[in-house]
Amino acid sequence: MAKKNKITQPVLPLRDIVVFPNMIVRLFVGRDKSVRALEEVMKDNKEILLASQIDATQDEPTEESINKVGVTANVLQILKLPDGAVKILVEGKNRVKIEKFIPNKDFFEAEATILNDTINKLEEIEALRRSVIDEFDRYSKLNK
Repeated sequence: MAKKNKITQPVLPLRDIVVFPNMIVRLFVGRDKSVRALEEVMKDNKEILLASQIDATQDEPTEESINKVGVTANVLQILKLPDGAVKILVEGKNRVKIEKFIPNKDFFEAEATILNDTINKLEEIEALRRSVIDEFDRYSKLNK
């Protein structure tokens, strides 16, 4: 199954958190640009690009203050709060590298490349083998 490598999606800058593939996390979104980005993705495929801010104290991030590596995420749940903020539940999917930002006055939008995360199978097998041996040693000591 072939995946397209280039994507264009709205970007949600994150403060004090990094989301990884297969990670499910609840986020509070309050900035106008971020809320508009969420509204945009909810119209279509419910997929957004999450990237952490370099400086979490910056209230209004710029393109330069957003990390260039992030993750695509599915918006699983969205709840609008009375104060205008939004609470969302997202699941990270693929790591991406932001190639360029697309001019958009309403919200951040970027063109990104999906990064292929390949793990050397031999290394993974060796790590699992060592783990099984260690667990077996612990088990055998318990049954003496």
